[in-house]
Amino acid sequence: MVGSGVAGLTTAIALQRAGWQVHVLTAAPIETLTSHLAAAVWFPTHAGPPEAVTRWGAHTFDVLAGLAEQPGSGVVMRESLALYRSAPSVPAWATAVRELRPATAQELPSGYAYGLRFQVPLVEMPIHLPWLVDLFSASGGRLRFVRIAALDEVIDDGWSEVVVNCTGLAARELAQDRSVYAVRGQIVRVTNPGLTLSMRDEQHPSGRAYIHPRTADCILGGTLDEHRWDTDVDLAEADSILARCREIEPRLYQADVLEHIVGLRPARPTVRVEESVTGPGRARLLHNYGHGGSGITLGWGCARDVVALATLVS
Repeated sequence: MVGSGVAGLTTAIALQRAGWQVHVLTAAPIETLTSHLAAAVWFPTHAGPPEAVTRWGAHTFDVLAGLAEQPGSGVVMRESLALYRSAPSVPAWATAVRELRPATAQELPSGYAYGLRFQVPLVEMPIHLPWLVDLFSASGGRLRFVRIAALDEVIDDGWSEVVVNCTGLAARELAQDRSVYAVRGQIVRVTNPGLTLSMRDEQHPSGRAYIHPRTADCILGGTLDEHRWDTDVDLAEADSILARCREIEPRLYQADVLEHIVGLRPARPTVRVEESVTGPGRARLLHNYGHGGSGITLGWGCARDVVALATLVS
């Protein structure tokens, strides 16, 4: 396994549960990865193809809902409100979430005529990723810090039977996949003034707006800047994020800004879950990358498909 983000760790654990001995190679500590920065609420964002996303997302939802019952996992079930300025159609993700219903007028912020209430998993990644590492290690897995220049280094190492490429943005070079591109995301982390409801307006005139309360803070966002590779904080954008989130939830005026965060989501036209032909005498190569803004939403579903591929002709 190459890559220790949420895709890599969930795939590693799924393979372990299927009876495989797994080693994970990672170029950097998990706290430096894009997965560690993520707001990480279950919600399909910037990923395709639609039919597979629906299937992967539904399975991942069920797994995360189960993890929410395990102390220390960093997963909770979070009441959520999606906001609309015109009557929404039934979203593709509706069949996966819990307790979906139209929001009442009393539940809607000023300026909104429509909303959907539902419940989804929220994952606090600074807690969840170390928890996944511990789960992986407890089952005999090894995490090794190795920087490779090409996947051939692992495919031809002489002992790997199957190599799974979960390298995210790095797949652009390691898998020579020029369809991989960055989707820059900027968020603001603030203190939590007592919020328990996640809210989002994907069509806000000033840009996407979402508010995700966690145990000790709130994640406010955020941007989806395609093909933008810089990670510099845009202070004007930060002010806009704060303004549109405070418009939705005025109690955020009481929140203190803790930090501004920029991360690069690994996107491609469709998520890649498939096998590449490597030839006789070489390890098999499976791919699982390109999740865009949906790594936490699709992780366990994609991992299940990787296990099926690995087992197909093993």
